[in-house]
Amino acid sequence: MLHISRSAALLMGLGASVLAAAPALAQDKTPKYSNEFLNIGVGGRALGMGKVQVSLADDATAGYWNPAGLVNQKTKYDGVLMHSELFSGIVKNDYASFGMKLDDKSALGVSLIRLGVDDIADTQNLIDYDGYINYDNIRYFSVADYALLLSYARQIGSIEGLQVGANAKVIYRNIGSFANAIGFGVDAGVQYRRNDWRLALMARDVTTTYNAWTIHPEEFEGSASALDELPKSSTEITLPLFVLGASRLFKLPGEFTALPAVDVEISTDGQRNTLVSSSAVSLDPRAGLELGYKQLVYLRGGVGNLQQVQSFTGKEEWKVQPSLGVGLALSGLRLDMALTRLAVEKLGQRSQPTSIIVSLGYGIK
Repeated sequence: MLHISRSAALLMGLGASVLAAAPALAQDKTPKYSNEFLNIGVGGRALGMGKVQVSLADDATAGYWNPAGLVNQKTKYDGVLMHSELFSGIVKNDYASFGMKLDDKSALGVSLIRLGVDDIADTQNLIDYDGYINYDNIRYFSVADYALLLSYARQIGSIEGLQVGANAKVIYRNIGSFANAIGFGVDAGVQYRRNDWRLALMARDVTTTYNAWTIHPEEFEGSASALDELPKSSTEITLPLFVLGASRLFKLPGEFTALPAVDVEISTDGQRNTLVSSSAVSLDPRAGLELGYKQLVYLRGGVGNLQQVQSFTGKEEWKVQPSLGVGLALSGLRLDMALTRLAVEKLGQRSQPTSIIVSLGYGIK
């Protein structure tokens, strides 16, 4: 219990430091939701639990959720692949990761993320010099965001069950031939495990992440009127985002297990539509549950993205985004599937398009 109290105090102290520093970090020149593609989430297990994973990640996906968890890999080598499609297949989200234990106390990982929309029609030259429509002049381009994460994790010997990790992050964003950006940042994470308890803190973009945008104005010639202002090359800053997590494993009769978990996301880029919202920080809580049988079959559920929305009648109400998932683990192979529903208001009618996420993992001893 002494170890739990000490580690809990450490995590709470770090969280308090975040809250104290946030007002100085939030500046008007910093865009909100910068590099938001990195907050969509990866892995069927995590997305099936409402993106609650900071204290749970213990495979190759830990490089994304919390690099400290790489030390807890059950096998020496582990890899995960994921593909999902959002907004009726318009947006493609792809992810690949690999983790390797160096020894009992350290591990390395690498993760690659791509989120993109392909085959966008560029109709700038649809009308030729003679004033006729020429469909042969249509070009197609992609808008895509990429991230490469290089992770390292190590167990701290002085405190049993405590491990730390960090990511070196490289970002590349591309808007066809019109513009591109490159950015660099650092993430840091802590996990603490004691008996059946798990506590964690993840700090994304802890040093702030800078994206340097390069605009190619020649690509806009003929597409803008005299009143339009062409974009200029600039630097975009991503402010830190913190996630506190806690979970506990319960062993049930008949070789069943229950693993409830909660995460609280703390953003510092200004006021957001979350449960607790202010100009300094915004708090977004999430909860998830995983039921397992013989460490073979898993049923998962979660809720998150709590927002206050206004209906067409003017009434305001709170909405959450639910998710469900199932998993199968057999001889090192893991198959995880998640169903998430995104609330959409359309012409006074509520529709709930379902996104299906499938990930495949494999561990080698």
